[in-house]
Amino acid sequence: MTLSRSLLAAALACALLPSVASAAEDIEKVMGSITAHAGERYGNLETVNGSIHVEAKASTGNIETVNGSVELAAGAQVGNVETVNGGIKADVDVNAGSLETVNGAIRVEGRNRVGGIETVNGSIFAGRGSDVTRDVESVNGAIGLVDTDVGGSVSTVNGDVTIGVDSHVRGGLTIEKPRGGGMGITFKPRVPRIVIGPGAVVDGPLVFKREVKLYVHKTARIGAVTGATAIAFDGPTAPKD
Repeated sequence: MTLSRSLLAAALACALLPSVASAAEDIEKVMGSITAHAGERYGNLETVNGSIHVEAKASTGNIETVNGSVELAAGAQVGNVETVNGGIKADVDVNAGSLETVNGAIRVEGRNRVGGIETVNGSIFAGRGSDVTRDVESVNGAIGLVDTDVGGSVSTVNGDVTIGVDSHVRGGLTIEKPRGGGMGITFKPRVPRIVIGPGAVVDGPLVFKREVKLYVHKTARIGAVTGATAIAFDGPTAPKD
């Protein structure tokens, strides 16, 4: 994730701008939140210390903040969304570019169309009817998909993964090996729980570079599995570990 290097300089130069601009204008701030009002059109929205809220059916360019959350109301149309310390939440019928954060969860409700979704320390959820055109990635956070189409792959290191009912991942699924603790320290990390649910499809390979518990519903279809043994189940939910 790379936030614009000019963000701080531009924000300092424009610190006195109000939080609302006329149609298609950029908003750049250092301190304070930004609101894009319902049905209005804006350019890029950038702040350093503050949240960003895009109201219903507003449209914006790219959205960037450092310390703050981002909320996208129903029907919002936005560019790429990036934050460092804060979550991202998209209501229904949102159209967005990539959604990226470092420390925070990303939650995408139903019928959204977004590019890639990426977080480091936080969970990811995509709800019914959502379309993610690229990859879904986390490091330390669970990933959950329900009736979601992913054009790329799904990957994590330490999180559980649920490719839920009727979801379709057109790339593969990869669970990466965690890095060591350094200084001769060793530890036994938790074992991720991986569930491929009823009617779910993973077209590409499932590659596990560490120990996992893998549950695959009898109605699911998956690619070749490396590094784990699938446990079949036929109920609505996978068995408890």
